[in-house]
Amino acid sequence: MPNHSLSFATLAQPRSLMLLCLGFASGLPLALTSGTLQAWMTVANVDLKTIGFFSLVGQAYVFKFLWSPVMDRYTPPLFGRRRGWIIITQLLLIVGLIAMGTQDPSHDLLMLALLAVWVAFCSASQDIAFDAYKTDLLPAQDRGTGAAVSVLGYRIAMLVSGGLALWMADRYLGWQATYWLMAGLMLIGLVVAFIAPEPDDAIPAPRTLEQAIVEPLRDFFSRNNAWLILMLIVCYKLGDAFAGSLSTTFLIRGVGFAAGEVGVVNKSFGLIATIVGTLIGGLLMQRLSLFRALMLFGVLQAVSNAGYWLLAVTDKHLITMGAAIFVENLCGGMGTAAFVALLMTLCNKSFSATQFALLSALSAIGRVYVGPFAGWFVELHGWAWFYIFSIVAALPGLLLLLLCRHTLKFTQDTGTFLQRDKFSAPYRWALRLLMAGAALLAMGLILELLQALDWIVVTQITDLCWQTGSVLLLLSIFAGCWFDFIALRHARLGV
Repeated sequence: MPNHSLSFATLAQPRSLMLLCLGFASGLPLALTSGTLQAWMTVANVDLKTIGFFSLVGQAYVFKFLWSPVMDRYTPPLFGRRRGWIIITQLLLIVGLIAMGTQDPSHDLLMLALLAVWVAFCSASQDIAFDAYKTDLLPAQDRGTGAAVSVLGYRIAMLVSGGLALWMADRYLGWQATYWLMAGLMLIGLVVAFIAPEPDDAIPAPRTLEQAIVEPLRDFFSRNNAWLILMLIVCYKLGDAFAGSLSTTFLIRGVGFAAGEVGVVNKSFGLIATIVGTLIGGLLMQRLSLFRALMLFGVLQAVSNAGYWLLAVTDKHLITMGAAIFVENLCGGMGTAAFVALLMTLCNKSFSATQFALLSALSAIGRVYVGPFAGWFVELHGWAWFYIFSIVAALPGLLLLLLCRHTLKFTQDTGTFLQRDKFSAPYRWALRLLMAGAALLAMGLILELLQALDWIVVTQITDLCWQTGSVLLLLSIFAGCWFDFIALRHARLGV
């Protein structure tokens, strides 16, 4: 049952401080391989095309699920399966950031690119280990607060390695010394990882690498409502993704604010609101069940987008913009705390690194792919209707949450997962369609890359892989969700 002692003193407990510091270490490298690095290259007069190419460095965060089974399967010789990997990746990050600080973008661009890729890879690997660590460490009643505290540490780190790093580099230290300072700040997480407790290892690690890859999928898809839960993960923050996809463009081009005004208000009000929302969300989750927290915060996320709609239909005013940004980020922070707790709840501790990496990758689908549709929608219907649509886009996630209510409650209360007991054969076929569709899409991606390198020309085969893979993927999702829905109806009718 949820703990009803709602107090900010919870945040000062040793475990919360530990998660705050590890969350800080997890978030610190992100800006150093993206926004801060881009600013350094811009000051060094690197051409715009090359700076744009450096954005590909962040692909490690998208594809981290590919090597997460290795971190589930193998245990480092010291400090345990979770802490061992955290310490290894943090040491490698410190070395990588120090090395980046020895480079000059105007002369050492290739080496800087290689080091940035290395730092991004180590950072994504640290995320895998830290996500698995907090999933294994926290009991169900503490996951809301734990998620909030770790997200808070992550957000503070993004401020330090983003805005503060830019200010320090410009005014006092220069770029190279700033990167060395950031490497020094990584010691905070390293010291905490050394003294932190290792989660209970009563649940054994996978015995083979094959088991580490196959078993997490088999375990997840054997559960009741697995397909509906996957769609819930994709759709829960979809409204937020729509609202945020073009927010800066809307404020500058749609409303007419200056870029400096947007930057200052977004960075200050937005960050403060996200931090406050994350803390409030974590504290409220001590009083609420996971389902109620997700529903309440999901509704608030949707309604908060109305602030941007108000900006679109009223005269330009700085206070209105600040209020809209504050409310949207406040509610988004609350939703993020509950959503991270949901991902932890859905992970089997035997495969928490792999399952968390896969689920978090799925949750990024909306954020990554709504952009083109959002731009098309604005061109056709304008900003006001776009933000109304962003509210509507949040409704499927809330409906899916209602459908999955019993499953989530059972898992939170018992710490185990409801197993599927109907439609075994149809589910197997749905899963086979899913795997076939994913394989064809992967083949299409490989062929696309080979064509981009001018090694082969197979446009028709590539298009066929994309089209067939997409159709099979959609069919599998529809079939899996349909059988989940029918199974729910049978359960209610007692069939």
